[in-house]
Amino acid sequence: MTEDEIADVTIKHVLVDADYNDLGFSVGNRLMVLVESQSTWTFNIIIRALMYLIQTYHDYFKRTNQNLYGSKKVNMPKPELYVIYTGDKKNIPNTISLSKEFFDEAKISIDAEVKVLYQENEKDIIGQYIIFSKVYNEQRKLHGNTKQAVTETIRICKNRNVLKEYLESKEQEVVDIMMTLFDDEQILKAYAKDIEDNAAHREARETAERMIKDGEMPLEKIARYVPTLSMDELKEIEAEIMQLA
Repeated sequence: MTEDEIADVTIKHVLVDADYNDLGFSVGNRLMVLVESQSTWTFNIIIRALMYLIQTYHDYFKRTNQNLYGSKKVNMPKPELYVIYTGDKKNIPNTISLSKEFFDEAKISIDAEVKVLYQENEKDIIGQYIIFSKVYNEQRKLHGNTKQAVTETIRICKNRNVLKEYLESKEQEVVDIMMTLFDDEQILKAYAKDIEDNAAHREARETAERMIKDGEMPLEKIARYVPTLSMDELKEIEAEIMQLA
């Protein structure tokens, strides 16, 4: 294997300039590795990993100009799925699978097995990353989403000889990346809130429409049941219903 054979296949997010999944890379046409980092334990990671894999294969076939509708069998890399768990839950399994966790180990048309990496170990890179993440989680609890949380994490890890060489050579880059993650997190939270607000507004309009169609109470009283709608909006809904009548 050479460095030239390794390709970054991490899926990018459509909303912000950030990664949609945590890490994906391929080694020539032999291996496809997708890695997720998770601080909250959930078996739903299996489904997400499967969705990332399908999207990654879709991009791979497009990038390599392979025809899925042709008679020739396509070449595809062997998949490996991993989750790096950095939370505090005990008794974590070494592997989790779609069949076992969602279908009582029944034989299903497609399965996905995800290997779980969770051991802290100062002697290997993944174990050190897990330590770094746990230190980072502790510092966020103390200092919030601030630069101090990041710099304290780096200081503590360097003192413990955790990712020390990398942190010493890339410290400012690590700070910049992690501060950007804070910004991305806020953007995604704002986007999720917009979706939630829009859904609540649609539900309020539907409730108001039903009450106006029933014709059993004036708009002033309906407004008390749907306080998120202004009187002007209620009059607009009433006018639309009258036009359709």
